[in-house]
Amino acid sequence: MNEQHAHLRIESQLAQIGSLEEPVTGAISFPIYQSTAFRHPRLGQSTGFDYARTKSPTRKVLEDAIAGLESGDAGFACSSGMAALQTIFALFSQGDHLIVSLDLYGGTYRLLEKIMSRFGVTATYVDTNDLDALESSCNPNTKAVLIETPTNPLMMITDLELVCGWAKKKGILSIVDNTLLTPFFQRPIELGADIVIHSATKYLGGHNDVLAGLIVTKGNELSEQMAFLHNSIGAVLSPQDSWLLVRGMKTLAIRMERHQHNAAQVANFLLQHPQVESVYYPGLESHPGYEIQKRQSSGNTGIFSFKLRDARYVEPILRHIKLIAFAESLGGVESLMTYPAVQTHADIPEEIRRQIGVDHRLLRYSVGIEHADDLIADLARAIDLAHAEIEGA
Repeated sequence: MNEQHAHLRIESQLAQIGSLEEPVTGAISFPIYQSTAFRHPRLGQSTGFDYARTKSPTRKVLEDAIAGLESGDAGFACSSGMAALQTIFALFSQGDHLIVSLDLYGGTYRLLEKIMSRFGVTATYVDTNDLDALESSCNPNTKAVLIETPTNPLMMITDLELVCGWAKKKGILSIVDNTLLTPFFQRPIELGADIVIHSATKYLGGHNDVLAGLIVTKGNELSEQMAFLHNSIGAVLSPQDSWLLVRGMKTLAIRMERHQHNAAQVANFLLQHPQVESVYYPGLESHPGYEIQKRQSSGNTGIFSFKLRDARYVEPILRHIKLIAFAESLGGVESLMTYPAVQTHADIPEEIRRQIGVDHRLLRYSVGIEHADDLIADLARAIDLAHAEIEGA
């Protein structure tokens, strides 16, 4: 983040990303530097850019911006959220152990259990808001706790200040996935986290058109370690995608406000619907993590899950929604609905899914920025048509 903008409120910081960084032409939209190689002025001298895998001008603007927004010391842009996670996991060695949020994105579980396990890194999955469970899972070889809050898809909330403080006392790293809230609503490093990760494909990009992951670190030693891994592994974000992500982040504030507003409207509609058993959204006062969420975050995400009373409704609802797209991913301006049990969480064993409540009656809804009344009407129509089909069968 440019020093001239560091004192500004986050809405202004977001809108101004890259606007002062181009010194020659004064371009407000920072250019896409497509070059992979950079000329050295003379032997032993560098412009600060040598090879694009190590550092690229367009990517640097993005990385500096996310570091500033998350109150970190360094930012790293990767080619996807999973590439960012793999880069973080490269901190760990054979025999190391991680404690991980129980209600977990399926791709993270797959990376840990099917890839990292081959290198001797193990994981225990617990409710990270349960200090007794954290204590009983912490071993001499435990190196980090990985927290999703809110979790995906059941929106479980972890008290970040409490758990990050516990991790510091244990001498282990705290890693927080901040994808669903973004730094606009939540800044885990300010609550004690060491590393923040984003699937920037989601809310930060915001337009379902760029695949990216971001890492933010706190502390010089950790930042230097991550820089080494980022360069060595090389799963870095391209200049074009870095520019797209910067462009998306400029409107993050107004998008997150609209996502939050719409999600609250639709969640309250579903909460009263006779065919809906439960709604999992931390913006509802009935949510068990409501008070923690209110204390550590300035707002709520635009995604939630809901459980139908009858699994037979799932297929016709997904077939009849029109404005809402039946599609994976989340966080874009367009509304998307996903069936976690067979899509995003298919790699998690069924017994674990059932234990946490990701069953065949659960739908996940990423609420876009369309008008809330249109989204409610589309959903109400789909449920009514599903009901007519099932009751008339």
